[in-house]
Amino acid sequence: MEDEENSTHQDQDQALQKKHQLMLERLSARHQTRLETRKPDSPESSATSAFLSRFNDSKKSIDAQLESASDPSRLVDISFTISDLEKLVAENSYLLPSYEIRSSLKTISDLKQSLDNLSSQLIPKKKFSFKNKPTKTQTQTQIPKSDDTVSLPEKTTTNYLFRDSPGLRNKQNQVLVQNFKGSDIGEFTVSDLDSCEVKLVGCVNSLFVNRLKNCKIYAGPVVGSILMEEVEDCVFVLASHQIRIHFAKRSDFYLRVRSRPIIEDSDGLRFAPYCLKYEGIGKDLAAAGLDEETGNWANVDDFKWLRAVQSPNWSVLPEEERVGAVDLLLRAVQSPNWSVLLEEEERLRAVDLADSG
Repeated sequence: MEDEENSTHQDQDQALQKKHQLMLERLSARHQTRLETRKPDSPESSATSAFLSRFNDSKKSIDAQLESASDPSRLVDISFTISDLEKLVAENSYLLPSYEIRSSLKTISDLKQSLDNLSSQLIPKKKFSFKNKPTKTQTQTQIPKSDDTVSLPEKTTTNYLFRDSPGLRNKQNQVLVQNFKGSDIGEFTVSDLDSCEVKLVGCVNSLFVNRLKNCKIYAGPVVGSILMEEVEDCVFVLASHQIRIHFAKRSDFYLRVRSRPIIEDSDGLRFAPYCLKYEGIGKDLAAAGLDEETGNWANVDDFKWLRAVQSPNWSVLPEEERVGAVDLLLRAVQSPNWSVLLEEEERLRAVDLADSG
């Protein structure tokens, strides 16, 4: 009896195995038939081929730039080229097979690492430390000094290149004003500020923004690009041809930008149209090629959100919550490098007179 039962089980197992094998063969044959009958010029196949061709051409170009770059000024351009390649992946993610997306993102990650390595070679990093605590807590307008210090959170890993260009650094609870009119400053940096208000008047070629907390930044047009990283609870009024935002939290952006804004590793961001006013801003916008509103402030690309639905990391700022027009009321006193708003001077002078009385 036991032998008969074993024989019966063996027969059943063999039948199941045979049935399973036949099913696999049918599925394989069906798949092969689809492959043979698929037209090589079908829309899906053509779109994927076109993407791969553009992607590979761009990668070769970036590799060549990384290989030949010897001037640190070229690094920002390479960074934006990598960003464009990343944007290409995001725009085509809906039609690409998952393995193509993974492969493309891995390639982009490798290119970023190569850029970081090149940056370390061309721009050796300096040790960063804070020595003294600020003694004044009241808001004031003054010329930035290199020995003023600010206590800020520890710096996280940066993907951008914040060079030793002219700028505003290491300030707390201050109103800071820079007038670019009549100057030849190409790049400008705003870095390591806490609870400050910054007013930048006139045009500059590039703007670097790094490590800000509870700040308000009002800036005239930037002819080229804005690179921003590690900002928190801030308000920005900016105009530029390109802007990329990384590691930002709970901040509002009033933008005029020629290309789509790019965000990455960010959340709680809100966007609205540019709203800055000061005497001569129309001429500055025209000189920077930003006199026309493109509407791109509302076309944000989130490179960490490749799905077809709206990214949860940004939204359009409701009209009832917008600040309205921001008028800097610039009637400036020009010093060799810096300008101070008369309104601020008059306010501070009134405070001094009240104290002395």
